[in-house]
Amino acid sequence: MDYIIGVIVLILIFIIWGYFFKKRYFKEIDRLESWKISITHRPVLEELSKVKQLNMTGETEEMFENWRIEWDAIITDHMPEVEELLFDAEEFVDKYRFSRSKEIQRKITVKLNEIEEMIKKILYELNELVGSEEKNRLEIEDIKESYRQLKKSLLAHRHNYGKAADKLESSLDEVLQILQKYEEETVNGNYLNARELVLTIKDKLAVLSVKMEMLPKLLVDSQSELHSQLNELKDGYEEMSGQGYLLSHIQFEQEISRLEEELDLYKTQLENAETEAVEKGIKEMRESIEVLYDLLEKEVLSKQYILKNDEILRKTISDLEYENDKLKVETIHVQHTYHLTENELDAQRKMEKQIAQISKRHQLLVLKMEDNVMASSLISEEMQGLAVQLKELQENQKDFTVKLQALRKDEMDARDSLAELKRKMVDTGRLISKSNIPGLPEEYKVVLQDAKESMDDVQGKLEEKPLEMAAVYIYLEKAVQQVDKVHEKAQELIEHMYLAEKVIQFGNRYRSSHDMVAESLREAEAKFRSYEYQAALETAATAIEKVDPGSLQKIGANIEEVLS
Repeated sequence: MDYIIGVIVLILIFIIWGYFFKKRYFKEIDRLESWKISITHRPVLEELSKVKQLNMTGETEEMFENWRIEWDAIITDHMPEVEELLFDAEEFVDKYRFSRSKEIQRKITVKLNEIEEMIKKILYELNELVGSEEKNRLEIEDIKESYRQLKKSLLAHRHNYGKAADKLESSLDEVLQILQKYEEETVNGNYLNARELVLTIKDKLAVLSVKMEMLPKLLVDSQSELHSQLNELKDGYEEMSGQGYLLSHIQFEQEISRLEEELDLYKTQLENAETEAVEKGIKEMRESIEVLYDLLEKEVLSKQYILKNDEILRKTISDLEYENDKLKVETIHVQHTYHLTENELDAQRKMEKQIAQISKRHQLLVLKMEDNVMASSLISEEMQGLAVQLKELQENQKDFTVKLQALRKDEMDARDSLAELKRKMVDTGRLISKSNIPGLPEEYKVVLQDAKESMDDVQGKLEEKPLEMAAVYIYLEKAVQQVDKVHEKAQELIEHMYLAEKVIQFGNRYRSSHDMVAESLREAEAKFRSYEYQAALETAATAIEKVDPGSLQKIGANIEEVLS
């Protein structure tokens, strides 16, 4: 029983599987069938009927016949073959031969794609033919009108085109011949050839229109304006040469000769209506003429610059030499007193050498000016270069002078600082004397001696010849520190002395009642008499603080009021 049920289930599975596969393949066959039907409904015949409105001769008749044959082949040969293949594909599906059906479906797809390409080709060629006829018909009247206008302009203004009129007339005749050829091709139904002729005519007329627009101006430019400019340049060159200007470096005559040869070439090109080449050449010639004008003008301006600035340059060099001599003497004088580095001395020697070189260059330049062997523009450039160098040297001279003056100023500042230190030491001494201090401890005497020796070192360095300011400042800095230290120590010493005295006086009230305080105060007094004021203060304060805590703070506040 189970075996039978299993067989039944397998049969059911097979039937269901076959149903779904057949459904999928029939769906693809239906799609191909729809594709085939859509091809047969394409409006190819309606499109072909448009051609019958044209002249059915020549290439039109030939192309129409080819398209009709191709379409008949599609309908009578290719489509029945597709129909037969579709039938076979359905039959194989019914027999569950799916792979065979799939293979046939691929053949149908290839065949239908080939038919599609054939139809596209027919419609493209057809539209090209019909479109060409339509475009020709729409454009030819404008082309004829353009031809008439150009012909009319040539006849009315022939004198404006010079000898090029014959060339233009010949070109218009060529256009007319092509127009006649166009009419013949159109009558003969060769619309595609006619389209090519229309495009050729349009191009030729566009070129002719530009040539006829440009020719009158180019003729005036080349035969009148440019000739006048060249003659004006030659007159200016001759006039300047007569005035003594040296112009050989410009190669003026060679350039003028080249430009005149080019003008002759333009004349020939314009006779042949070669406007594009002449337009470009005239533009370049204008630039060349402008360069020549600029070069001649540069010589004139350069000579004016020379006349205006030569005396200024001479005076500047003279002043610079004079200042350099003064600076040299001052440097020697400063060397006796101050220490100058090798770099500083090299800078002064370098300036002297540069001034000598500039002076020599200027002398050579003057000789060339007197002998008139150098163009004014070159002389002017040389003078401008010298002026720049002279300005730089003047700045260097000022900087070096300031540096020498700074050395003397540094010395005076150092001497003033030393004098200030001495005044501070005197003020500190007065402070000590005014305080009625019994004596000075050894520690303070050592600091005082160090300060005096430091000031003596500064004084000694200031008296050395040559004076080396770097060393002076090193010693001066040390002296400042030592004097500040003396002043601080003096203030501490006075403060400790006053405070120790007050604390001992305050502690006397406890001598009789506290033996320990009495003993400490005797020790403190001994240290006070030995000028050990800080130690005396510490000994007395420690003892008193034990018997009367906080009393030292009150004494200290009172002392600050006294000292302030």
